[in-house]
Amino acid sequence: MNEGRWGILYCPKASIINTPAKRWEKIERVLKAQGIEYDFVQSENAGSVDRLVKMLINNGYHTIVIVGGDSALNDAVNCLMQTDKSKRDSIALGVIPNGVMNDFAHFWDFREGELEQTIQWLKARHLRKIDLGCIRYKNAKGESCRRYFLNCINIGLIATIMNLRRETRHLLGSRTLSFLFSFVLLIFQRLEYKMHLKINADVINRKVMTVCIGNATGYGQTPNAVPYNGLLDVSVVYHPEMTQLFEGIYLFVKGKFLNHRSVHPYRTRKVEVMEAQKALVGIDGRLMNTPVGEFTVSVEQEVINFMIPT
Repeated sequence: MNEGRWGILYCPKASIINTPAKRWEKIERVLKAQGIEYDFVQSENAGSVDRLVKMLINNGYHTIVIVGGDSALNDAVNCLMQTDKSKRDSIALGVIPNGVMNDFAHFWDFREGELEQTIQWLKARHLRKIDLGCIRYKNAKGESCRRYFLNCINIGLIATIMNLRRETRHLLGSRTLSFLFSFVLLIFQRLEYKMHLKINADVINRKVMTVCIGNATGYGQTPNAVPYNGLLDVSVVYHPEMTQLFEGIYLFVKGKFLNHRSVHPYRTRKVEVMEAQKALVGIDGRLMNTPVGEFTVSVEQEVINFMIPT
């Protein structure tokens, strides 16, 4: 295998403007214009991403580029974390944003409409070792499990909202409109969850609306988090009054979420969740099987080579 040859995984998405085939044709033209040598595979569905990433790893590609969103990147890093460290350290991961949610790509200023710039940056192969968050839990069979994440873990109502956002994005097309519409739905689903958490020396044992544990910006809920300082940012949101809820929406849109009086921010290396009654758990924007009983969320520092802008 030519070490400079890319292995590309194309995860198509439905679009009013472009069919998946037309979107790939645009990407292919830019790849060829910039002299990129590559092989590509296309996912049939979300469940095939894991298998195809493993295939690229096992076939010796040293540069793996995901044409997809946060969920596909999540699958990719979890595949990489299953490989030996020596092999993982020889692989660089990149992204061409093409998902329903592309927040981790946006963190690095990769944009959907800027193919030439994105591929030029990836071609330069400027690498940064990045951190991953990790949730360790037991499943319904009592088996010990772990799952890594790039962006965030959501516990509680926002996990439901993120799921709604995925659905409304298909309907509305706009990232901002879909999130605002999801927040409107939030008004009609104002729920609290009994939670028992330990963050640093603080113990929280009360009703909580939502918790976001961010390795990166956490879809706006942990706006100061960065995936390279060995720390997680945590936002714990208590139940606001109705007027405070609208204030929270305004501050969220303005990027000042942490200024809301119901939001309590922390920075830590580990979060212990002793109880989160009936709260859904989302990971990088996708619902996961809710852990059974206690679980922990921690950070693993500098474990993935990620290609970033020069």
